[in-house]
This record gives sequence, structure tokens and C-alpha cells, in this order.
Amino acid sequence: MHRRALWGRDDEVETFFGREREAIPSERGNLVTQHIFVTGGVVSSLGKGLTSASIGMLLENMGLRVAMQKFDPYINVDPGTMNPYQHGEVYVTPDGLEADLDLGHYERFTHAVVNKHSNYTTGKIYSSVIAKERRGEYLGQTVQVIPHITNEIKEAVRRMSGPDIDVAITEIGGTVGDIESLPFLEAARQFALDAGREKVMYIHLTLIPYLRASHEIKTKPTQQSVGKLREIGIIPDILICRSEVPLADDVRSKISLFCNVPKEAVIDEKDVDFSIYEIPAMLADQRIDELIVRRLGLGARRPDLSRWKQMLHLIQHPEGEVTIAIVGKYLELQDAYKSIYESLAHAGIANRLKVHIKKVSADDVEKVGMERYMAGVGGILVPGGFGGRGIEGKVHAAQYARERRVPYFGLCLGMQVAVIEFARTVCGLTRANSTEFDSATPNPVIHMMEHQKSIMDKGGTMRLGEYPCDLRAGTRASEAYQAERITERHRHRYEFNNAYRKVFEEKGARFSGICPQNDLVEIFEIADHPWFVGVQFHPEFRSRPTNAHPLFREFVRAAKERERAKSATALEPASPRAGV
Repeated sequence: MHRRALWGRDDEVETFFGREREAIPSERGNLVTQHIFVTGGVVSSLGKGLTSASIGMLLENMGLRVAMQKFDPYINVDPGTMNPYQHGEVYVTPDGLEADLDLGHYERFTHAVVNKHSNYTTGKIYSSVIAKERRGEYLGQTVQVIPHITNEIKEAVRRMSGPDIDVAITEIGGTVGDIESLPFLEAARQFALDAGREKVMYIHLTLIPYLRASHEIKTKPTQQSVGKLREIGIIPDILICRSEVPLADDVRSKISLFCNVPKEAVIDEKDVDFSIYEIPAMLADQRIDELIVRRLGLGARRPDLSRWKQMLHLIQHPEGEVTIAIVGKYLELQDAYKSIYESLAHAGIANRLKVHIKKVSADDVEKVGMERYMAGVGGILVPGGFGGRGIEGKVHAAQYARERRVPYFGLCLGMQVAVIEFARTVCGLTRANSTEFDSATPNPVIHMMEHQKSIMDKGGTMRLGEYPCDLRAGTRASEAYQAERITERHRHRYEFNNAYRKVFEEKGARFSGICPQNDLVEIFEIADHPWFVGVQFHPEFRSRPTNAHPLFREFVRAAKERERAKSATALEPASPRAGV
């Protein structure tokens, strides 16, 4: 079974390590899908998503076929309308679901295909139940949390089952004890009754605090978290303990005794030293893979992590470094641009470089310009976003990159501000703008897509998911992708106004990617610039640590080449003065 090429080609994908690994066929045949539920306790943001993804990666490398799923307890139907400061980035699946950012971890670590069944929220579950009640599907019953809501949750879990899936991993967001999480935990408990306890496994992730003042590790929060889980009726099969320091043998024995978990199933997940991509190897060293396959009765080999460890070696031993300035407005929260940061790291691996990120506030650039932030910077990236705050700062960043010939990469809104800057400065359309920011602009070089004008609702109504893009030969884009047609994921309402395409091309702009379905501009380049590319889509959702996205890879390479050129110029001896 060949996996579809990441960048839209039908042939096998060439990666930094050679050919991309094919999905390993199952050694179990078409047996019933086994299920793993991952829960968390003590505090939120412990890393359940990363841990779930790491477990999925290990199982895949054992020859098993894996599906991944996330339940979020909040009442929003999806995260699409949530502030990035509260939720982080909104991840987009190929079929157009606005989803939790943990789905990005699932795709970066595994070959699992995420889709509309990979992320369910309380809002989505309740909306479905209420719709069924309105249609009369409950035959006059009083609709209650148990059994109607929990049945709907279990049905969502069953959608991850099938003859081509050996193990489905379902992560339950929030922490044990949260009132919002209770229906999901109750459904997970019930699921074992329905499917059979031998086909269901529970993994609980918890925190082991380390008190630096007294040099003590405290297990009581973990004991209480597991106790709360047992009150619900769930007894964890494996306990994964997040900690700052390694757990001593006596601490593991204590946790085992008080939490009723075998000592060998108490797994130490210490904070990583270099990269989140160390986690699978850390778990494999403690043989969590063997615990899982033994508990679920699966026949599988030990995972082969040789290529993964080769990638880790490159992370730990880069041959150089480069700094990228990200000009945005959600910089205080690391998760707001999570996939972008990871994609830059992947591009660094592909180029054997350590990528440093300089976070630059678009508001500050608006006030003082870009010059003061450029010391040691090799390239400028402007990410996607919405709203007018900081827009002129992003326009200034694009102008600086164009005029100073600094490699520039614009994603979604980052492409649009580059178009606005080019229109104003190069094309002489001084009041050019996007109608998102100025509805009365005389030169709407960016405007709302026609089919979006009649849409009033906000959630899930943008141009979402994968769309094809035809590449123009001889451009930066075609050189990077080495393809004629690609597919990428989108999340936007506004687009380049084709009425201005001719005047742009006359001034040196190059539209190197066009959507064949409706003639939309997908990629904007400047022909006589070392590397200036803006894309209307979100390539960060397609990058992988062992297979960096082509545009990120080439952007980082161009940034490093600029730094090398500057260093070489600085090292050249000064010319002797005339007449001396």
C-alpha cells in the first residue's frame, strides 16, 4: 500500500533520508480495532498530544496501523472562532475541519490520516444530539447525558475503527476532575464494557512535581489524580509521569503501590533536552511498546527507530545556524504559531542547521520600523492571521525584505500584506489595501471571495481544506516542489484580486501558483529577488521532521546563503584608499 505523495505527486516521495517510509502492512490481518484512551491529571498542558503521537509513532514502527483522535471538553463546536491567546493555532485537516493543534502532532509523528472524525468537542457532540432530538430520532425519550451524550461520544470513537486500523488512540482533553471532561471519561469507561476490556487500554499522564528548595519529588498529586480516575471507574494500565528529574527506583515503587499500577508500567517522561522528537525514543527505552502490545494481545516486532534517531542526531549536532524573524501579533504564546515553529525546525534538519527564531511584534514594527530588529537575521517570515491590528507593521516588514533583498516567506495573510506593499510601492497604487482592513479602498488588490460575501456565520465557513494548485515552470515554487501540480490546505476568506494581475506582472511580480478550479492566485513571487515567496495556503500543516516542506526548506536555505554572503563581505579586506 503506497501512501499518497505529500506534495501532490503520484510517484514515491524523496526525503532528506531517502524515500519516505511506506505505511507498514499489519501483521494481524483484519482483526477488530483495539482502542487506547489517553487521559491527563493534576494540571493541563502536560503534553498528552505529544505523548499520544509518540505512542502512535512507536506502534506504526512495530508494523501496526494507527488512527488518532482528540476529544476537547469545551463547548465551542470547533476552535475556529477562538482567540489564539486562549487556544493556540487552529489546525486544518485535508477535508476542511478546523481542529485542535494536537492533530498537528499526530501528523508530524505518524502516518495517521486526520479528518473530520479526528476531533470532537462538547459543542459538536451536543449539537449532534440536539439535532437528532429535533428530528425525533429518540422516539419521545427524555434526552440525558447518560446514555444519549455518552452514546454519541462512543459512536465518535467507533468511527476510528475499521479493518484497516489496528489501534485507535483517543486523547481526552482537560484533566481528571474537570466537570467538562466527565461525559468523555464516562464514555471511555463504558466503551470497555461494550467492546470488551481486553480490547481497551487506558494510559494516564500525570505530573510529578519537583520542589527545588528541598530537592524532593512529590507523588501525592499523582496519587490523587489516579484516585479520582478510579472513582470514575477507570483503572489505568500504564501511568506516564511527567517530571523535571528522573524518577528513582523507590519513587516508582511508591507510585506503583499507591496507584495500583505495576511498577514496570510506571513510565518516566522527563523533560527533553533538545527536542520534542526525543519523546518516542525515551518511551521506547522503557519498553512501553511491549507493555501495550502485551496488554492488547497484539503480535508485533519491536519498533525500528534507526532513521528517527538519525534525525535526532542532526538536531543535536547541526553544522551551522540561521536566524529567522517572525513578524506577528500572537508571539507571547508559543502554541499560536506552533506548526510554523516546527516547520522551521524541520527545514533546519533538512539543511543541517539550527534555526533560531526572533519574535518581532508587528505593532512594534509599525512604530519603529524593521531595521532595528534585523541584526543577525537571515530571513523574514510573516504568518497568517485576521484583523487589522499590526497590519501596517507586516506591510513594512514585507517592504524591508523586498528592498533589502532579504529572503521573505509570507503565509496566507503574509502573502496578502506582501501584495499590498508591492501595489503601493512598486505599482504606484498608494492607497491599495485589502477590503478586510479598508472597505473603501480605491484599489482593493485583496478582496473577499465571491462565494463568501453571502455568508454570515463565522465558524467553519471559510475556504477550508485541501485544494489543487498548478505551478508555473521556472519559478521558485516549481523548483522547490519539483512538481507541476500540488495540493495544500487553506483557511481564508480573502484572495488576490485578479483585476490587478496584469499591472503586477508588468512590474515584475510572478504568479507562480494558480488554483485550476477557479483561477485563484495561490503563490506570489518577485522575479528579480533572491527569494521572495508568498502563499495563500498554509504549508506548515504539511511539514514533517523527516520530510521538511519544500518551501520552508528552500526559505531556510536562502536565509543561510544570505548570512554566508554577508559574512564573506564582512571578512573581505578593505580596499586601499586612492593615491596611497
